[in-house]
Order: sequence, then structure tokens, then C-alpha cells
Amino acid sequence: MASTVNKVILIGNLGDAIKMHYFEGGNSIGRFPIATSESYTSKQTGEKIITTDWHNIVVRNKLAEICEKYLSKGDKVYVEGKLKNKQWEQDGVKRYSTEIYVNEMTFLTTKKSLETTNNPQQNQQTAAKPKTVATEKEDDLPF
Repeated sequence: MASTVNKVILIGNLGDAIKMHYFEGGNSIGRFPIATSESYTSKQTGEKIITTDWHNIVVRNKLAEICEKYLSKGDKVYVEGKLKNKQWEQDGVKRYSTEIYVNEMTFLTTKKSLETTNNPQQNQQTAAKPKTVATEKEDDLPF
């Protein structure tokens, strides 16, 4: 029996472009926020209320490069990963941040795919291509 589990699954929309950082040795990290929303109807007023939560996403190496190439603000993605909490001190004040380190991602809609939907000629060329599924584990191959 596993002693603990740290797993996060989110479906949301990118709130900004991917910000990439490259390091010596070819490693890279990409960071971007995604938004998840839920809506409900207020029993008191009868109006529809939408609440949005923002999540800090971190992708590494090949997955980061794929995200930078294909994703842009507003795209919908499915991510799986784990939570990591950070704590630091700035000007004498303790700061906290929670990030989701992604190890698997599926692009659900991209602006580039919406553009091809509006262009029937390109749509025929891309119809046979499968959905993009990327995992961080691709980087761990020994060859």
C-alpha cells in the first residue's frame, strides 16, 4: 500500500504565454498560469456566479519546449502532475507559492487548431493527425 499520494489533475485555459528559462546543459523550464472556473446560481439573488481559480504550472525540458511551440494564451489543456509548495522571505515578509509540476499534458484546443478548422484545405491535411499528448517521461529515455 502506498504511504502517500500527491497528484493533481486540471483542465483549464492558459492565462498567459509560456515564460521559458534555459540552463546550461540543455535543460529548460517553462512556467504559465491556467484558469479553472466553476459556475453556480445564487439561491438568494438567482444570478449566475462564476468563480475562477488560477494555478501556477511548471513544465520541464522537452515538454516545456513543446508547450512553448504550440500553446498560447486562451488554449485549453489537460494537465497531470504534483503539487510543490515554496516558501521564501522578501523584505522581511514570508511569501508562499504553490505550483503544479506537470508530468503529463494533453492539448485540448489550441488557437492554431481553431485556425485550421476555419480553413478547410488545412483541415483536410491535419485531420489524420492524432491529438498532441506529451509527457515529461520522454526526456528520461537513455537514447
